[in-house]
Amino acid sequence: MARYGRSSYGYYSQPSSYELQSMGEEYIRKQAAKGIILHPVCAKSSSRNICQSWWGISWCKNLERYADYANRLSRGRKYTRSGAILDLQISKGVVTSIVQGSSARPYKITIRIDPLSDTHLKKLEDTCFNKVKNLDELLAGKFPDDLKNVFFDKDGLFPTPREIHFDCSCPDWASMCKHVAAAMYGIGLRLDEDPMGFFVLRGLDPDKFIARAVESRVSLMLKNAKKKSTRIIDDQDVDALFGVF
Repeated sequence: MARYGRSSYGYYSQPSSYELQSMGEEYIRKQAAKGIILHPVCAKSSSRNICQSWWGISWCKNLERYADYANRLSRGRKYTRSGAILDLQISKGVVTSIVQGSSARPYKITIRIDPLSDTHLKKLEDTCFNKVKNLDELLAGKFPDDLKNVFFDKDGLFPTPREIHFDCSCPDWASMCKHVAAAMYGIGLRLDEDPMGFFVLRGLDPDKFIARAVESRVSLMLKNAKKKSTRIIDDQDVDALFGVF
């Protein structure tokens, strides 16, 4: 167990990554003994990027561009890499998580994401309909760069700070504590495992999203088909072209 004392500045010392991981593993074992199965997440990469997929990396990139979060994200990264996220589950518009604290006590976090409005969603569908071919490509993050920019633009799919609301059971009254910051990175790791979680979190059904995009594409094709192409040659002109009399 870690030893905690006060520094000359009056702050408690922080546990090492090993200590955080050990405390977290012990908590998971105790919960399992009670029949409670947790779903931890931990960064496996030693590179700067915590996540590996386009969705996970992009989720983290979106977080890191907001000045409101800058002071706490570095601590959150440390906790994420240390295996401090003992549980993280995504449901429609809500993420619940348990993160190991600096003491033996873990903390409960709730993160809520505002749903997309119908107007907002329609705008995105109109932008995406001729750029996303199928669900597999969408989940693999294989689509044009200009469409990828739509996710980060103003009113894009990735949430802004005003659309993110969080709460932690820890005593830290900061706007974003390190436990919440860790859980935010943990969402990116979950998206590495299953990009569908992003659409669930934003209140979207990816199958319907693609279906509506394809429907828009088909409607456009049918509309264009009604127009007589200027490249079609009349029978009389064909006879003259090939010298047929």
